[in-house]
Amino acid sequence: MADADDVRRIALGLPHVVEIDSEGFDFRVAGKGFVWSYPERLPGKPRRIRTDVAVLFVGDEAEKQALLLGEPDLFFTAPGYDDLPLVMLRLPPVTPTRLTELITDAWHMRAPAGLLHP
Repeated sequence: MADADDVRRIALGLPHVVEIDSEGFDFRVAGKGFVWSYPERLPGKPRRIRTDVAVLFVGDEAEKQALLLGEPDLFFTAPGYDDLPLVMLRLPPVTPTRLTELITDAWHMRAPAGLLHP
């Protein structure tokens, strides 16, 4: 079972990561977001920051669809995210090992080449 503290520990363990001040968590590398807390928007209600759900950068539509279809217990999408290479990850059911893999992959996709291969 993972939570926001696990996200923070993993993200800050990666090179050149900056945490942006927010109501939840928001991590960037070279100014590009790779994992942040989900800003849930329900009709007729104010936006609510969910720290039990992480938004992850996944790179492209094929990867997004593979995650959504392959692990629907972990991943979902929401209106407004349809054309973006992002998925929402339910933190409670994910293992720390899988969370580390997902956050590290998101970091790799957003980090400039110079950070990946100095």
